[in-house]
Amino acid sequence: MRRFELILIFAVLLSGMARPALADLTTFVGANRTPSNRTVHGTALGLSLIIIGFEFEYSGTPEVRAANTPSLRTGMFNMLVQTPFGFSGLQFYGTAGGGLYRERLDTYQETSFGGNVGGGVKIALAGPLRVRLDYRLFTLHGTPHHTKPQRVYIGLNLAF
Repeated sequence: MRRFELILIFAVLLSGMARPALADLTTFVGANRTPSNRTVHGTALGLSLIIIGFEFEYSGTPEVRAANTPSLRTGMFNMLVQTPFGFSGLQFYGTAGGGLYRERLDTYQETSFGGNVGGGVKIALAGPLRVRLDYRLFTLHGTPHHTKPQRVYIGLNLAF
């Protein structure tokens, strides 16, 4: 019985020392700046392990036929490198990743692989709420209308 109690106490102490992984959820709106400014919206779900993090992000930009600009939908898995904690309420990060995209304009459609690089900052508001500012440069493979679209956004981020 004594051995079991020692193992239990040791396990409790170890679990108290381990830092739990942090997650966050962002919903955002912004501008796809290629070839002209158009609205983009999306959602990102991330998991952070102190400095390194991982994120899945889905975003969509609508087609504008009058301006001959295609819709763009992306689903990207990204790796983040970030400051381990905020400085004056600011947490900076850089990101890179890849995934799938779909571009459509009228009857034309292209679905292929793409990559992205970017960065941004998460700004503390109150408790787990933060504002997220982000810039991404995409590289789209295949035969898209625009191979290097750029996106900027602002989002509401909830850490949990």
